[in-house]
Amino acid sequence: MLSRIAESLYWLTRNLERADNTARVLDINVVYMLEADEGASEEMQWRPLLSIVGADELYEALHPDGRVTVQKVIHLLTQDPRNPGSLLTSLKLARENARVVRDRISNEMWEALNEFWLAVDKHLKTTLPPWRAAELYAFVHRQVATFFGLTQSTMMRGQAYGFMALGSLQERADMTARILDVRYHLLLPDVRLVGSPLDYYQWGALLKSLSGFEAYRRRYQGGIRPIDVVEFVVLDTDFPRSLAYSLDGIERALGRIGTLSQGAVPQRLAALRRHLSGVTPQGILDLGLHQYLDAFLGLLADLGTALQVDYFEAHLGDAQ
Repeated sequence: MLSRIAESLYWLTRNLERADNTARVLDINVVYMLEADEGASEEMQWRPLLSIVGADELYEALHPDGRVTVQKVIHLLTQDPRNPGSLLTSLKLARENARVVRDRISNEMWEALNEFWLAVDKHLKTTLPPWRAAELYAFVHRQVATFFGLTQSTMMRGQAYGFMALGSLQERADMTARILDVRYHLLLPDVRLVGSPLDYYQWGALLKSLSGFEAYRRRYQGGIRPIDVVEFVVLDTDFPRSLAYSLDGIERALGRIGTLSQGAVPQRLAALRRHLSGVTPQGILDLGLHQYLDAFLGLLADLGTALQVDYFEAHLGDAQ
């Protein structure tokens, strides 16, 4: 397979996963805004999203006054072309990459993605108040799920499928770690609020951002405890958005692709496996959840760099 084709397959699903994750956290935040206590300011509710998606510096550059408002955050993360991680940019890049690899994906996949882009593009060109934005985010979530469902049911399980799975799972692991890192420290409760409806609602919002609230309640029936959230989101191999599940999927995807004997990818993958193996939820908290997740994100970024070098960059000297 040509390296440019492999790269387009990888970024097709990585950008779609990014759009889905961004829509999910925005949607949960809009709902929380409507139901939250009146004492919570826009700054308190919406600045964390900028941290999760890494848009803090861009927001400050575009808005020198530093004032965080719901409308400005929604615009930046949803439809601002200057933001490389906005819904608009992610979906546009996903479609462009799909066009490059049309002969590698099924007709059903292409048609679903093309119709999705044409439908959402019209909405992204208008002003989005929170209630309309929430409708858009729900639509994005459904359409991305439809595309991945068609991928599962219509695509051959070869190298092309492996690169698509790799992009999706790498992006998912990255966003899961970021959401848990930012939300966990923001939601560490005041001891006076432990067990209160507000405490339960805040931790529930974290799990809903990962589409894991119902699964968590079925697994843990003693209420929502921080240590159980860490175990569920980091180490549970049955939860499809956990770090452990994502790493298992990355290993399976690389098995379909085939690793290079002289490449750096196997070493980077082994480093990630060591980081997740042999740890307990309490051990992670004792070490420091932020430190643990920050190290995980660094190792994941190293894997992305290795993938770029081993698979996506043209090795003209080797070919000659």
